[in-house]
Amino acid sequence: MNQPGAPAGQHHTGADRKVTMYRNGSIYTAADPFATAMVVDGDTVAWVGSEQAATSIADSSMEIIDLRGALLAPGFVDSHAHLTETGLALSGLDLGGVRSARELLDAVAGAGGSGTIIGHGWDETAWNDPSLPTLDELDRASGGRQVYLSRIDVHSALVSSSLAAAAGLRNLDGFGGDARVIRGAHTAARLAARRFPEAQRRALQERALKEAASNGYVAMAEMSAPHICGPEDLQLSASWNEDGISPEILPYWGELASSAEHAESILAGLGTKVLGLAGDLNVDGSLGSRTAALLEDYSDAPGNRGSLYLSVDEAARHLVATSQLGIQAGFHVIGDAGLAAVLEALDVAAAEVGEQRIRAAGHRLEHVELADQSAIDKLAKYSMTVSVQPGFDAAWGATGGLYEQRLGGRSKAMNPFASFYASGVPIAFGSDSPVTPLRPWSSVRACLEHSNPDQRISARAAFLGHTRAGWRAAKHRNPLMGQLVPGAPASFAVWEVEELMVQVADSRVQSWSTDPRARTPLLPALDTGSDPRCLQTVREGRELFAHESLRV
Repeated sequence: MNQPGAPAGQHHTGADRKVTMYRNGSIYTAADPFATAMVVDGDTVAWVGSEQAATSIADSSMEIIDLRGALLAPGFVDSHAHLTETGLALSGLDLGGVRSARELLDAVAGAGGSGTIIGHGWDETAWNDPSLPTLDELDRASGGRQVYLSRIDVHSALVSSSLAAAAGLRNLDGFGGDARVIRGAHTAARLAARRFPEAQRRALQERALKEAASNGYVAMAEMSAPHICGPEDLQLSASWNEDGISPEILPYWGELASSAEHAESILAGLGTKVLGLAGDLNVDGSLGSRTAALLEDYSDAPGNRGSLYLSVDEAARHLVATSQLGIQAGFHVIGDAGLAAVLEALDVAAAEVGEQRIRAAGHRLEHVELADQSAIDKLAKYSMTVSVQPGFDAAWGATGGLYEQRLGGRSKAMNPFASFYASGVPIAFGSDSPVTPLRPWSSVRACLEHSNPDQRISARAAFLGHTRAGWRAAKHRNPLMGQLVPGAPASFAVWEVEELMVQVADSRVQSWSTDPRARTPLLPALDTGSDPRCLQTVREGRELFAHESLRV
């Protein structure tokens, strides 16, 4: 019998060819909404159909996996993630649960080991007293060790004086002499804290990939950039694709190009192929760190409208360069002023190279949290894909949450998923891990339970945005990726579920249905209080993860 970690349907020839039948479950497929069985031949879906038909074609040459009512569905694609950062968050100090400066300092004081103390996840907007630790307090708690503690959004951090000295922060923008650093000082501190051996880097990425595989992900868009890491980090991320036993990496590099020749030079110097000069090429920062660029002041910081890191001219030249090469460009943009700059840059670039060339390149934007209808219409005009994170709204969209604290009434306009869909803007979903965790069904649920009811979408739309749309956003060469139909790559996950239903976001109609006449593939009921449990993850026929109960 096939063991966890071994090929589930890896392609072989002759008598050694591996064929696996899954039966007695529910198969999420457009080929047959009532399918209960599927056959994987090598790396390909060979057949989907009924239990009765499965009985007639099953034979002793196949491995037969009894799904026992489980759901088998296309594997998830995370459209925005950071492997090394995720590994660091999983292995370092978890500060997501601290609720005061005192608790944060206690966590630092209790850190074991030696060397730099790295932690992640603090969010002062969830504290009763949002006051941050002082530099002296952090130095005393750490016993003089270097300390780097990233805020939940990873756009600011708390650092010790020893790290500040080692990173040369004193005269950098964003260092005010206290523990909190933003902008250029944060970039320098982050890079200084990440100077570790290749073996450690590999172990961190491997941990992140295992976490992803155990949660049903078959692919992850790695958003590397010079302010996050060096090319060696990107090269290692891309190298995981060579063995085929981890989620596929869709690599991007966020570096600004001033011309087509400059773009070609950047690409040639990376040491690995990338899908585009896109991703975390930052136009602005984040709301939590008050560095997202706004058209009006932050509600809780009068006089502050955030930071604009790129000019319209710089963004336009980048778009022209990449469009001329026919590769994806893209930017990190969160605030409405940041988005306005990108949209103006699109107009400038289109005037130079033509609207059709802009559209054909398949450019993308990351996050796009604050967009009005006129901005959305222009995104649709240029066929701009938006890669968004439903977990952001789940974490910060509630009444009194971070969005409302930072933006007041403007917070109702955040993350307009339904408006994107209604206007024809291509949309793909991700986690921005480690900002939000690699929990895809929680992300799907966040789409159904958006803090603004007008922006809720159906589970089916959300599921497609987390699966098939991720491949499309990356301009994948195979149009069948993200589908389970005969001839498609066998990339999927198996889920233990309590109940399967059709779920919609419109309160005017029945939200939950098991009526088979709908002929709509069923998805897990997400109002049960818990996520489905992943039993197996398979990428193009190779098993990435198997729960111990799968073959019992």
